[in-house]
Amino acid sequence: MKNKKILITGGAGFIGSNLAFILQEKYPENKYFIIDNFLSGNFHNLIGFKGNVIVEDISEINFGRYFPNGIDIIFHQAAITDTTFINQKEMLFKNTEGFRNVLRFTIKSKARLIYASSASVYGNSPCPMRVGKGEEPLNLYGFSKLVIDNIAREYFKTYKDNIIIGLRYFNVYGPKEKYKGKMASMIWQLYLQMKDGKKPKIFKYGDQARDQIYIDDVVNANLLALKAKKSGIVNIGTGKAVTFKEIVKNLNEVFGTNFEPEYIENPYQNYYQNFTQADLTEAKEILEYQPEYDIKKGIKKYFETLNKNNY
Repeated sequence: MKNKKILITGGAGFIGSNLAFILQEKYPENKYFIIDNFLSGNFHNLIGFKGNVIVEDISEINFGRYFPNGIDIIFHQAAITDTTFINQKEMLFKNTEGFRNVLRFTIKSKARLIYASSASVYGNSPCPMRVGKGEEPLNLYGFSKLVIDNIAREYFKTYKDNIIIGLRYFNVYGPKEKYKGKMASMIWQLYLQMKDGKKPKIFKYGDQARDQIYIDDVVNANLLALKAKKSGIVNIGTGKAVTFKEIVKNLNEVFGTNFEPEYIENPYQNYYQNFTQADLTEAKEILEYQPEYDIKKGIKKYFETLNKNNY
């Protein structure tokens, strides 16, 4: 992959910035562009990035102004990702119309598009969750992502010369997520509490289970999508669910501590996913994806990286 023009939307965010740096390291001969409105992304995530940064909103941007000759590859990560966000018009406009804008530019450029979907489309459907089944979101964010996936499915049929890959991320954790604030992973939130010598707070009684995926596996899935030979939507997780109690246990092992959790009420009961677990059938078939990090290995790598970078 040489001399390509590569665009990352939402590139100042958690996943987008990690992806940008790995691409820059692995394929330095390409030209890189980031688009971000910096409402949730943070400039600190881009210190050391050598490409171009465009401050625009993907729902409003005129791509032709910046790329009159098109682009080769688009990694679309930009979105409002706050699952507690309740302004329906703003969420749907930014996420779905932003996606349509990216798609139109993709087709015009004859580019490859790799975009971020989400496991939130499944709501509390039975596990393991498989693409095409139980797509019943509980919150506005999940609904916006399902609308995006359905738009993409129509494009699969019409524009067969363009490869379009949707990656349904499960619960991603890892370096550069701290600027997400309240939307950072449970692992990061618990780490901060334990770092301050406090009991980690989890919802009663810690049996909620999520498929926790380390950022390196997510970046790898994006890179694998560069080689995909057909369009499709795939789950990106580990295929295993981890309870909140298990997360606390693993954090204690890493830090040599012995914190007992403090159980609290869940204020998000009506739209909270209690159990997620990815079925990786399509990911293996289309991407040849295989996760490298289980929860123990992922947490260990995470905090080794944090210590190295003086977080």
